[in-house]
Amino acid sequence: MDDRKHPSGAPWRNFYGRFKGKTLRPSQHAYLAEDLAALSPGPVSWEDNPERHPLDPAAICGGRPLWLEIGFGGGEHLVHQAGLNPEVGLIGCEPFENGVAMTLGKLRQAEVGNVAIHPGDVRDLFDVLPDACIERAFLLYPDPWPKKRHHRRRFVTPEHLEPLARVLKPGAIFRVATDIPDYVRQTLQEVPRAGFEWLAEGPEDWRRPWADWTRTRYEQKALREGRTPHYMTFRRNPA
Repeated sequence: MDDRKHPSGAPWRNFYGRFKGKTLRPSQHAYLAEDLAALSPGPVSWEDNPERHPLDPAAICGGRPLWLEIGFGGGEHLVHQAGLNPEVGLIGCEPFENGVAMTLGKLRQAEVGNVAIHPGDVRDLFDVLPDACIERAFLLYPDPWPKKRHHRRRFVTPEHLEPLARVLKPGAIFRVATDIPDYVRQTLQEVPRAGFEWLAEGPEDWRRPWADWTRTRYEQKALREGRTPHYMTFRRNPA
């Protein structure tokens, strides 16, 4: 175990993705400056919440039942689900600033009011979410880390799945979409070990997208490049 600490007191967590990409447009800077703070689910960062006090789920998205999207990318799915399900509150986590800015623009255009945004590592959010407060979670086209020596960086490892299982209610649904066959293999190996049941009854259950699905930019790229999407649905086992 790595016992190093950040100056803030946070545990040392390696992060292997990007926080920033190409230069933001002026409008995207405005979204970040004007909209992001109001969409916070609460004090998540170690600087704002060094004692790691739990968030109050009833204070997020007006007390609606909560869903979680882990790594929402450009926000296509997050905004789509928010529009389809106004009775639900969606928490989106995404550390990549460009994706956050893009999503804030989509939220303005869609005029939905049931989304909270954490612009950072979902592990920090797991620290402050109470047990069994999330009713549905999504992991859609996560970074595949294709080299074998990098597979430990994938989300579908105990470091991420164990806290995810803790914050999900018994019976909660966890959806995973990927176009990488080896990510499918690791998902089907690791997610049941973390306390989930795979709900597929036949091949069509993982080849056919969900009825409320919307195609993301990552799926469009996969299809252009000849890769096959897989759609896996799991249910959190009773405690």
